[in-house]
Amino acid sequence: MARSLKNPKKAKRKNKVLKKGEGSSSNSEPSVPTKVWQPGVDKLEEGEELQCDPSAYNYLHAFHIGWPCLSFDILRDSLGLVRTEFPHTVYCVAGTQAEKASWNSIGIFKISNISGKRRKLLPTKKNNDGSDMDSDGTDSDEDDEEEGGGTMAPVLQLRKVSHQGCVNRLRAMPQNPHICASWADTGLVQLWDFSSHLIALVGSDAETNHGESTVSNQSPLVKFGGHKDEGYAIDWSPLVPGRLVSGDCKNCIHLWEPASDSTWNIDSNPFVGHTASVEDLQWSPTEPPVFASCSVDGHVAIWDIRSGKSPAVSIKAHKADVNVLTWNRLASCMLASGCDDGTFSIRDLRLLKEGDSVVAHFEYHKHPITSIEWSPHEASTLAVSSTDNQLTIWDLSLERDEEEEAEFKAMTKEQVNAPTDIPPQLLFVHQGQKDLKELHWHSQIPGMLISTAADGFNILMPSNIETALPPNNS
Repeated sequence: MARSLKNPKKAKRKNKVLKKGEGSSSNSEPSVPTKVWQPGVDKLEEGEELQCDPSAYNYLHAFHIGWPCLSFDILRDSLGLVRTEFPHTVYCVAGTQAEKASWNSIGIFKISNISGKRRKLLPTKKNNDGSDMDSDGTDSDEDDEEEGGGTMAPVLQLRKVSHQGCVNRLRAMPQNPHICASWADTGLVQLWDFSSHLIALVGSDAETNHGESTVSNQSPLVKFGGHKDEGYAIDWSPLVPGRLVSGDCKNCIHLWEPASDSTWNIDSNPFVGHTASVEDLQWSPTEPPVFASCSVDGHVAIWDIRSGKSPAVSIKAHKADVNVLTWNRLASCMLASGCDDGTFSIRDLRLLKEGDSVVAHFEYHKHPITSIEWSPHEASTLAVSSTDNQLTIWDLSLERDEEEEAEFKAMTKEQVNAPTDIPPQLLFVHQGQKDLKELHWHSQIPGMLISTAADGFNILMPSNIETALPPNNS
């Protein structure tokens, strides 16, 4: 249940300020001999500090929009279904966790001129002097300028809509991303139409800065107060436009059905099957009437809206609170869940009738899992965030290959002995954010992740996920 950021301090960055925006990036280079750092195992001695290895990223950038955000969503756009070439542009919505209820807002923002650099998985000798170790598009070298043209600093353009109370969860409808649903700590679920703000952002010049925009007042399309408590669980159907489920901390789940483009019929008779707070909800990617839920009661449940108000299947999934859930849209039999004890599991739903449906279980994280999401481009890949300040990326198809490891060390003349107890499926570890809360893959930009934490957002593109992308012929 590790989820709150109530009464935080407004985000401040010690790093340099993003040009014409509010973000900042880290481009520190290691100045000491390389050592494999194991979070939760190794300790920093007095005077020591961790430094980011910029060669591990094709792109890395940090920014914030003011108050910390517990939840956000990436908006689908019309810039291309599969975009692999820099520079990139992204659109997002995010809900704040301000010190006072009246200070909260939903931010609708655009970040353009994301100009990174595809890196080779095998380092070249010229990296030894640091000449090719730029961290991200913010400090790109001459090659990046030739590719992207113009200034290399990403530009943040932000519009804000007033929101009464902290935003617990925020989700955009995949079919109509200008329609967004917010869960407030006031107990209200509200639907919003942000089309005017998105139109303004799409048509705005990249040189126009909206980083310090004023907060506008806007009425929601729908305001639902039928839940008995506040909540965090909410999800739009990927198959039926406008269909929504919302779950609260009392154990109730309500179904929303669209009546028109701007009205919804909300079933006042809730789905009840959990004995504690409903923490997350996920619609099936292939069956329109089916959704999954997870709860503080340790269970994961599968529901069919055609079959009454009780779950079709309920399984004891973890020994503690089940915080988050993700349904694989490329392999719809796979459902992953993250627990308060730091573990996460993958289940094959085809094995439910046989009893044990767990096909993978990981105990790498030692603190609560706060977010988990399958990659929209690789069926075996998923990302996980935890309160241990790590964002990890996993490829379940990987197995340890000692011969391949030896060959790689020989080619790179690697002198570092990696710990042998690291799971071979662990593809990448990202650190540097405090109190990580939520992550999302960009469905139209393979390899791009965005994460939110107490100290702001990160956009990252790990270089070793490049193998899943089309080759760069430029």
